[in-house]
Amino acid sequence: MPPKDLPYPLFDADNHLYETAEALTKYLPAKYKDAIKYVEVDGRTKIAIRGQISEYIPNPTFSVVARPGSMEEYFKNGNPEGKSRREIFGKSMKAIPAFSEPGPRLELMDELGVDRTLMFPTLASLVEERMRDDPDLIHAVVHALNEWLYETWQFNYKDRIFTTPVISLPILDKALEELEWVAERGARAILVRPAPVPGFKGPRSFAMPEFDPFWKRVVELDLLVAMHSSDSGYARFDAEWEGTDGEMLPFQTNTFRMVNEWRPVQDTVASWVCHGALFRFPDLKLAVIESGSAWLRPLLDSLADTFKKAPEGFGMQDPVAAIKRQVHVSPFYEEGVTDLIDLVGVDRVLFGSDYPHPEGLAEPRHFADMLGHLDEKDQAKIMGGNLAGLLSL
Repeated sequence: MPPKDLPYPLFDADNHLYETAEALTKYLPAKYKDAIKYVEVDGRTKIAIRGQISEYIPNPTFSVVARPGSMEEYFKNGNPEGKSRREIFGKSMKAIPAFSEPGPRLELMDELGVDRTLMFPTLASLVEERMRDDPDLIHAVVHALNEWLYETWQFNYKDRIFTTPVISLPILDKALEELEWVAERGARAILVRPAPVPGFKGPRSFAMPEFDPFWKRVVELDLLVAMHSSDSGYARFDAEWEGTDGEMLPFQTNTFRMVNEWRPVQDTVASWVCHGALFRFPDLKLAVIESGSAWLRPLLDSLADTFKKAPEGFGMQDPVAAIKRQVHVSPFYEEGVTDLIDLVGVDRVLFGSDYPHPEGLAEPRHFADMLGHLDEKDQAKIMGGNLAGLLSL
């Protein structure tokens, strides 16, 4: 039900669950049992992927987490005092059942005034990059996670929580098998990492023709393809500039990485048209989540210039028009929506709060505060109507 001060229901395009320690391991085949371990390091539990301890997520058990929205002031006003991330996060909190169980989460959604939501996993974002040289392992871990997600959250919980299973595409037949498995169990959206697909012959774009059978089936199943900010592997490029060798650490200050932060999603969206998949599948529905919208205008300008000079490279089809037709974007709260609406139209804008992550909003419905200049019909589209249409609900 909508909160009393908003006349329309809220459908949040970006909520997160926190996985329990068994999420990646409970259904993992015995042959891969040593691929993922939880280990103790100086009294703290860490996750080790194939023997390598990862700091990507500082507390992978999520027993203690940063408070929802604790970075709101940081994103609104910057960090003039140069505080550390720990200082910005402030006092942490013990995780509550609503972060890891769907029943309590519905109760919390009612308190927050959120009617429905897409629910994304959190720990999943570290999987593919750390296994990129072993496609069979990627598919095994992804399926194990999806089995846990379905058992714990379902993919459609009471027509209110729509949990997004992960699909990875290194081996096409296995990706198609996973797609059918999640669709049979009620998935309305799938999560695909905005990054090149790892494979036995090296990485390549999932917009290449070799993956067309997968996208054809996605269209037939009428599923939304969500591309959520993740570890897309670009730390390798940052490391070359900085003369280092390490994994992506999103909660440590690195100005060079911050300057290039949205390059993965920009490259991903460019690939959809440069490699032709949006032209071959004009009914494919895409959503870019938790990546903001500042990257979009420079990309569209660059594509327009490229199309002007080399239309034959796009099969004489306008790449900007294709993106405006098929790509939906969830802007950050501090960005506002005016520029994005001017670029792609109100029908392509999605409300996403990133709750309960510290980078998100403590009160998801406050996203509507920046929509007062729009009429109520357009506000309702952004705050839920557009997403409902994408999911055919």
